[in-house]
Amino acid sequence: MLLFNSNFLIIMVLAIAIGGLAQLGIRHANKKYSRVPLASGMTGAQVALRILQSNGIASPDGRTRRGSVGIQQVSGSLTDHYDPSSGIVSLSEGIYGGNSVAAAAVAAHEVGHAIQDAKGYVFGRVRTSMVPAVNFSSRFSMILIILGFFLGGASAIGLGYYALWAGIILYSVAVVFQLVTLPVEIDASRRGMAQLRSLGVLGPDELSGGRKVLTAAAMTYVAGALISLLYLAFYIFMGSNRR
Repeated sequence: MLLFNSNFLIIMVLAIAIGGLAQLGIRHANKKYSRVPLASGMTGAQVALRILQSNGIASPDGRTRRGSVGIQQVSGSLTDHYDPSSGIVSLSEGIYGGNSVAAAAVAAHEVGHAIQDAKGYVFGRVRTSMVPAVNFSSRFSMILIILGFFLGGASAIGLGYYALWAGIILYSVAVVFQLVTLPVEIDASRRGMAQLRSLGVLGPDELSGGRKVLTAAAMTYVAGALISLLYLAFYIFMGSNRR
């Protein structure tokens, strides 16, 4: 069985370690720079609005229209995101109303995604187009992989063989999605930091802290992609060596 394979247990330990370190990094950076107030006193929502306005894509009355972007507050922590389908930048409570270096950096990053959308950034469009396929693959890939190993996997051409490799193919879609996500997230941070600098939202001393927050956030995506690649390599190795 898959869960009792020693190699799988090693992969699990590596995945937990990599993911744990990445999460510790982002939490430490957020905690540290959430305590550093902006000299300008601007909140994350105000920073987001300022950047949207400077790029000509802010909604004049807060209502989203084609070609304009709105801002809203959402509950939770680290729940910040941009939804290209609705044109809304969602900022968590601590970011929306916070006036810290971390709040400004995170808000700028999410608006960076809105700028990507407005400018037709290629990788952003590719990632968005992959969402339906990823939702489908994430729902069924592990079911098929576990079923494949349970039924004998690649040990014989049969139901187990086809289930295993169908699951691996579906899982690879999610891996490709995570790999495409990397340049999207890195580019959004680059755009966000450039806006913070050019608009003077962050001073010279504050820019370093903002960059550290976004670098730590980027490492969570790097870790996620690496973990997915490890699992994919393991599934392919196990399937190929059980015939």
